[in-house]
Amino acid sequence: MSEQEKHPASTMPPMDVPEDLLPIYSNLVRISHSPSEIILDFSRILPGQTAAHVLARILMSPIGVKLLYRALGENIARYEAAFGEIRTPGDSPLANDLFKQIHPPHPPETGE
Repeated sequence: MSEQEKHPASTMPPMDVPEDLLPIYSNLVRISHSPSEIILDFSRILPGQTAAHVLARILMSPIGVKLLYRALGENIARYEAAFGEIRTPGDSPLANDLFKQIHPPHPPETGE
């Protein structure tokens, strides 16, 4: 079997993205499932808010989610190869991430 037969070219059909489609920013996703589908509820929560409003609900088959998981892993690897490691809280002490200084502090001036 040739290499091309083992890994056929992508069979992804072209996607039509409507010109008026608005992107949605999400910083929170709730994942739940039934025996036949996995549900992804995307929302965002901002400082001072007490609840997150669901902005989009995506239902996928378990195999579809597994393929998405694989594709996300591959794309994160490509992103990190191009732009560097994505650090998450927990990779280092949380206080370092929250309180790190962007610019080094200037030493106090002395009256000398």
